[in-house]
Amino acid sequence: PFRKTYHQPPRIFAGSAMAFWDVPGVKAGVVTGDAAWNLYQFAKEKGFAIPAFNCTSTSSINAVLEAGKKLNRPVTIQFSEGGAAFFAGKGLPNEKGKLQASILGAVCGAHYVRQVAPAYGIPVFVHSDHCAKKLLPWFDGMLESDEAFFAKHGEPLFSSHMLDLSEEPDAENIEICAKYLKRMAPMKLILEMEIGITGGVEDGVDNSGVSKEKLYSTPEDVFAVYQGLQPISERFMIAAAFGNVHGVYKAGNVKLRPELLEEFQNYAAEKTGISKPYFFVFHGGSGSEKHEIATALGAGVAKMNVDTDTQWAYWVGLLNFYKANEGYLQGQIGNPKGDDKPNKSYYDPRKWVRESELTMTARVEESCRDLHNVNA
Repeated sequence: PFRKTYHQPPRIFAGSAMAFWDVPGVKAGVVTGDAAWNLYQFAKEKGFAIPAFNCTSTSSINAVLEAGKKLNRPVTIQFSEGGAAFFAGKGLPNEKGKLQASILGAVCGAHYVRQVAPAYGIPVFVHSDHCAKKLLPWFDGMLESDEAFFAKHGEPLFSSHMLDLSEEPDAENIEICAKYLKRMAPMKLILEMEIGITGGVEDGVDNSGVSKEKLYSTPEDVFAVYQGLQPISERFMIAAAFGNVHGVYKAGNVKLRPELLEEFQNYAAEKTGISKPYFFVFHGGSGSEKHEIATALGAGVAKMNVDTDTQWAYWVGLLNFYKANEGYLQGQIGNPKGDDKPNKSYYDPRKWVRESELTMTARVEESCRDLHNVNA
């Protein structure tokens, strides 16, 4: 029987002591195309992953960029469909089938990151998160903005986009992903896709009742993705399911099996003759044990999503500020220092929003350390 021939890509960073700044095309600011893909390849070969943080405002974006600047390391800013609509403003219409506010918010967010990221002096990926079949108008709108930006500047607006068609039959999932990858390939956009289902609840998508077997992909499932997408473009990443669940949970309530990722790689290596051909994405990582993250990194995870933990961190900054200054936050006038004393310096949003940014920044730094995204 005919056996398809796959070519081993060169390990251009193997055995070298080069820093990520030496990766061809990498610069301060938003990275796309060859530079973005080369940076993921560098991460995979060097055993670290670039964390991706869901952002809903300029404040949360700034918190992520500030952490990246402190560490002098690359980071990813990503927008969910709901988060993008929030970015544009909840007062705007966002009709089903149009999702105009979600399109506007994601595009504005990407432009904002493009303007400020160079000032922070680090490489930044701009990504859109889970896009289910019912949200494809959002995806189409972002791609139209990519194409318009590409026509003017020779690169897309975003670095990458995710399609999450894991609720559909696998064949349909791969078929739709292939259709979109053909459109993305000329711009060298990276496609992230999901095979198997990430459980829990995220951004209004409820997979908490999904059957347990759906939470674990098989080697055959994942290789079918490779067969369907690799002939179109090498620039795709797979969020394979290994028990992942969105949200926070008690230790032991979720059975993560990151060792499955190594099995998937080995299966593909036997079929293709290529060592570790997959670029994996770790979803539902909040609350993961450090050893689980380490196992995933060794199996080719180059990107990990973080949302729940940074949401909590943002809230904690405000919570702690309120607890420490409660007596100054009960009215515009009157506090423990006197009934006629003003409290403007306490309720000024810049004061308490900044406290949220600081605690989120610290949590972003922690995620970078967990994923070995730090300088030696």
